[in-house]
Amino acid sequence: MVFAIVLFLLAGLAEIGGGYMVWLWLREGKPYWYGIIGSIVLISYGIIPTLQKFPDFGKVYAAYGGVFVVLSVLWGWWIDKKTPDLYDWVGALLCIIGVAVILWAPRS
Repeated sequence: MVFAIVLFLLAGLAEIGGGYMVWLWLREGKPYWYGIIGSIVLISYGIIPTLQKFPDFGKVYAAYGGVFVVLSVLWGWWIDKKTPDLYDWVGALLCIIGVAVILWAPRS
């Protein structure tokens, strides 16, 4: 379970970090190499989820979506300095509950 969580966190950071670098390049006028590095990081995001041990692609990506939402809220708070409100936290909590249900609910 720890391995799965670490991979979800790495994938999330790669997607958000890579996307953020491309955003900075295209939207905020940063140098072109921001876009190149961001694109390389985004490619790594595409690879990291394939290392998950779960056999079902759909479940892995559905669960990752919930992790992505939580990491995006935290990224906005820590990097962009946009303080999440109550609804951001409630939504993030619901996403984490959804991730747990998708991945670890008892199935027959």
